[in-house]
Amino acid sequence: MKLELYQIDAFTESVFHGNPACVVPLKTWLPNEILLKIARENAVAETAFFIDNGDRIHLRWFTPEIEMDLCGHATLATAHCLVSILNYERNRIIFETKSGELTVDVKDGMYYMDFPSRMPEASTLPDTISRSLNIQPKEVFKARDYVLVYDSEEEVKNIRIERSVFDLINLDPGGVIVTSEGTDSDFVSRYFTPQSSILEDPVTGSAHCSLIPFWSSRLGKDQLFARQISERGGQLYCENKKERVIVAGKAQTYSVGHFWVE
Repeated sequence: MKLELYQIDAFTESVFHGNPACVVPLKTWLPNEILLKIARENAVAETAFFIDNGDRIHLRWFTPEIEMDLCGHATLATAHCLVSILNYERNRIIFETKSGELTVDVKDGMYYMDFPSRMPEASTLPDTISRSLNIQPKEVFKARDYVLVYDSEEEVKNIRIERSVFDLINLDPGGVIVTSEGTDSDFVSRYFTPQSSILEDPVTGSAHCSLIPFWSSRLGKDQLFARQISERGGQLYCENKKERVIVAGKAQTYSVGHFWVE
């Protein structure tokens, strides 16, 4: 079986930055074990598979290890693929997903994703995570992900993970966000996943389901500009809407091709 494969860099205006995702259109669903093998072969943080059902598009996300409940950058990549490559003509894309109905509005090359809000609550940090960090956080919160708050962007930049310790814990499907106020943005973050083939995710849209309501409350504003300060880096334009959040960004196509499965 010959399938199309698109690799898109999400949350960036130029290739080699942002977060790479692979996008695979399907006519019918393949067995889960095949979808997982494809994701492993692609060797990026997420592979998005979708079936176009006309007024709605069924979308699923796979890491090289598991199927995810929500992935922002692969959703953005799928929307970009549909609009810029596959000539999808609607300005609003409706995705059916494990996290319910998700909409993406397209305007002037920007993709506005409507996601659930996940306000984190005060928590305590597991000893395994604490021992893996070279700098301890000022505050600890948790929703799907742990949210570790630091005093400065410089501290967030300097975070190092001792992976041999970090990988002793399984947070499936969550991870660890480190964050602070930004110097030239409202806030910055980095994102790490224990027991994952990719330790640090370059840009994590789903993490902002927690970061947006958190920093909106802290800073007293609903419109926020965020940067994820991984090596590749990315920019996110955010809005807090109480029960929902808007996570917006741009994307660039890196490659277009085909692959074969039995």
